[in-house]
Amino acid sequence: MDRRQFSLFDPEVTVDLEVAIVPEIAPKPVVVPESPVELVTPKMLDVPVETPAPKFSKFIVYVDESGDHGMQTIDAKFPVFVLAFCIFHKMHYTRKVVAAVEDLKFKHFGHDHIVLHERDIRKETGDFKTFQTKAEKHQFISELTDVIQQSNFILVSCVIDKVRLRAKQALPDNPYHLALGFCIETLYEFLCEKGQEKLLTHVVVERRGDQEDNDLELEFRRICDGDNKWRIRLPFEIIFADKRVNSSGLQLADLVARPIGMSFVRTGQENRAFEVLKQKFYCSGGRANVGVGYQDMGLKIFPAPESEKPR
Repeated sequence: MDRRQFSLFDPEVTVDLEVAIVPEIAPKPVVVPESPVELVTPKMLDVPVETPAPKFSKFIVYVDESGDHGMQTIDAKFPVFVLAFCIFHKMHYTRKVVAAVEDLKFKHFGHDHIVLHERDIRKETGDFKTFQTKAEKHQFISELTDVIQQSNFILVSCVIDKVRLRAKQALPDNPYHLALGFCIETLYEFLCEKGQEKLLTHVVVERRGDQEDNDLELEFRRICDGDNKWRIRLPFEIIFADKRVNSSGLQLADLVARPIGMSFVRTGQENRAFEVLKQKFYCSGGRANVGVGYQDMGLKIFPAPESEKPR
């Protein structure tokens, strides 16, 4: 025991304290087992591990239109309404398509905050005022067409001839609703072919306005709830995307709709974009028959001579 003096607060007051000197004790070494404890797993017990059943299909659908669906006035230069469904396999879409679109944007604009709108590109407005020469614009369009050509997707589309529709019907049906019914039914047939018809598939459309979106959602749900040629519920859910969303799928859908309409409006005129799209249409005969056999299957023209409705 060591006897020392300590001052408590007052430097003139000291108190004798006995301080015990505790000898240092070396810590005991930690013994680590030579081999870790083996955990028992279901595989060791021969217990099957259940994989959760998928809820969603392997496909995602992006939708856009070209032309006005109103029937009061008809544009003589583009008297049709076109609806286009672009069906992507999700794995290919995320790994190939998105990357190709982003690469194109970085190459030509230096960043990817560019939304590819067919009208803006054609009219050279918005972000597409930057083309210095026609050659520069043509180079961009050529590379964009290559991206579309190299992207694997299935195309389902309906062209409504508004002039003939008004001639055949005193009170014409809504062109958007007519086209939507055909495209949804064809989408279901495609998913049945792929064994995905019992899983939920999302259909993404761009917002247009509260009233139009509400009308579209009502019609979409009516068709999916049983107003289709099979009278069954269809496993589709509609997603409304804001115009500011930089979605590669929506942008490609926007780019394909007008060339489809132009192939009908200007029959016989050279249309490189449509020649590329012909290889994408859902058709009879599978891959061995791409580019042919898509009429009334992947592409519907309505009214047709021997048809009153596209579904």
